[in-house]
Amino acid sequence: MRLTKILSGCAAAIAMTLALGSASAMAETYALVTINQQALFFNQINDGATAAAKAAGVDLVIFNANNVPSAQNDAIENYITQKVDGIILVAIDVNGVKPAITAAKAAGIPVIAIDAQIPDGDNVAFVGVDNTKAGEDIGKFYADYVKANMSGTAKIGVVGALNSFIQNQRLDGFKKAVADSGQKVTFLDTVDGQNVQDVALSASENLMTANPDMTTLYATGEPALLGAVSAVTSQGRTGDVKVFGWDLTKSAVQGLEEGWVVAVVQQDPAGEGKAAIEAFVKLKKGEKIDPIINVPITIVTKENVGQFKDMFK
Repeated sequence: MRLTKILSGCAAAIAMTLALGSASAMAETYALVTINQQALFFNQINDGATAAAKAAGVDLVIFNANNVPSAQNDAIENYITQKVDGIILVAIDVNGVKPAITAAKAAGIPVIAIDAQIPDGDNVAFVGVDNTKAGEDIGKFYADYVKANMSGTAKIGVVGALNSFIQNQRLDGFKKAVADSGQKVTFLDTVDGQNVQDVALSASENLMTANPDMTTLYATGEPALLGAVSAVTSQGRTGDVKVFGWDLTKSAVQGLEEGWVVAVVQQDPAGEGKAAIEAFVKLKKGEKIDPIINVPITIVTKENVGQFKDMFK
């Protein structure tokens, strides 16, 4: 039987040892070190990797860092000690985790990064999207919308996650595309949702209250978008604030159908988890894998949102 364990926090070292010990009879054991299990996005990565592991007949253990970067480092060190066959990493601190990745490489354990690229890291591959480029894509879409529907003038607030390297990339790409467009867009405050839903909601409420003249809003990830949508709804601003963001949620789908959420970048997190496991299977067979495994995005609008509704039933 395949064994899947969900682990949380640094105190999980003992549980990790037991899980891997129980799985020692399995041919191969892989570990997935994730950020949190609050966001649907990360859970979908888990689901894709779990299904792919089952299909491949390998074991998968999952470690939940609960948004603590040092917990990811500790988990990787423990997995090195346990001699897993490979580690999948959804990194919080892409630079701070590099020594642990290098240690895994030295121990002969390949690491595949998902979602967040590791600059000059010793991971064997990256699976995900080019976040800067995708940020530019949604930024261009936004600028075109402002030109066509808002007479080329808008004021925008941002709900981000300042501790997230990739969400900062999404914001940088967005700002570049908007600046290049020549539209008269004024960037107001950027608030920090910390990639945590409750924090993002409070930050979004404060952003809305402090900027009553805001006409558009950009959210750089799922918790940020949840917070932004909730704030716009609770403050009765669906008629005068247009929302753009990343990673669909049930409330964002409703907003898209109603027209005040305009566009959302949708990734394929389950596909990313699946691709990472499949890459490990290839490596185990002695086959080569691409250092960058791109998983395409879709910009979801009112016109194509119907094809994504089944995700939230």
